Amino acid sequence: MNILLAVDGSAYTKKMLAYLATHEELLGSTHEYSVITVQAALPPRARAALGKEAVNQYYAEEADKVLNPVVKFLDRHGVKAKRIVKVGSAGENIGKVADEGGFQLLVMGSHGHGALATLVMGSVTTQVLAHSKVPVLIVR
Repeated sequence: MNILLAVDGSAYTKKMLAYLATHEELLGSTHEYSVITVQAALPPRARAALGKEAVNQYYAEEADKVLNPVVKFLDRHGVKAKRIVKVGSAGENIGKVADEGGFQLLVMGSHGHGALATLVMGSVTTQVLAHSKVPVLIVR
């Protein structure tokens, strides 16, 4: 199975990884894994003032802060994962990558708080569900 893991470096990412570690049917060498993180875009004026190279370096460093611990965790479990970094709206980007990447399952943690529309799930989770046709396993 081709599985996409959506991570943001939060405690909910850690809960999702702990869940995977206790479910051998989801975490093992029989599956292919990709790990995605989405960085919020800097405001246009900040991007212009900093320049393209500095902005790209910033995005790469922030993505590494999120992805490196996850990749190390997966390595300890004998799993190699492809890294995917996007910039922009998290929900839209995760949903688009899940649909276009040929994934059979998307796994993500959820905050589970907010307004009535996001009472059960976080707003990013709600956006992912709205933008993707791939089955989503939500760990809370």
